[in-house]
Amino acid sequence: MGRLRFAKRGGWLRRLVVILFLVLVAAPVALLLLFRFVPPPGTPEMLVSLIEGKGAHYEWTDQLPPILGKSVIGSEDQNFCNHHGFDWKSIDQAMAAHERDPRKRLRGASTISQQTARTLFLVPARSWVRKGMEAYLTVLMEALWPKKRILEAYLNLVDWGKGNFGAEAASEAYFHKPARSLTLADAARLAAILPDPDVWNAERPGPYVASRTKTIVARSAEVARDGLDVCVR
Repeated sequence: MGRLRFAKRGGWLRRLVVILFLVLVAAPVALLLLFRFVPPPGTPEMLVSLIEGKGAHYEWTDQLPPILGKSVIGSEDQNFCNHHGFDWKSIDQAMAAHERDPRKRLRGASTISQQTARTLFLVPARSWVRKGMEAYLTVLMEALWPKKRILEAYLNLVDWGKGNFGAEAASEAYFHKPARSLTLADAARLAAILPDPDVWNAERPGPYVASRTKTIVARSAEVARDGLDVCVR
């Protein structure tokens, strides 16, 4: 009788291990290999946006203007081409700033790679479990995708506010033209609203967005000058 219970328990554990392997390893690897070459049909964030009634306007484009990549690298992740998914220097700086004033919210230090992994696979909810999954998926993505594909996916999938996902939908919504026609000012303005796209307005920018846009225009020039986008050219 004892052996029978042990055998049943062993069978249940084996099934659990198989399920965990499929969910945590096989499925993410298979999807990353597929989406390295095929545009994703959507993301969990798009589904949440639909459920919340915001809509989900999304159209993948292969005609992204280089200036948009420079603007986003300049504003979001200037070490994008030099790290392997995590910018430890920025993380240390964020932790140090939080230790100096614990009352302030811990500012983000997420790289473009982390944001892409999060957008592609996870729902927008804050928890340590989600951060752990994000880190794990970032490692997989950096191992299986080139940097150019990571940036391309980020620009095509990221939430640009008001139910617009990706550069094509955002460009059409805010500037009434395709993403390939974005000017330097347009691209910088889109990059400027990324931290809070449902609050900040790319079409009619207020003083803060206008000021941030000028900063990003200057940073995009630095990205080009210093070769900070060399991995995606």
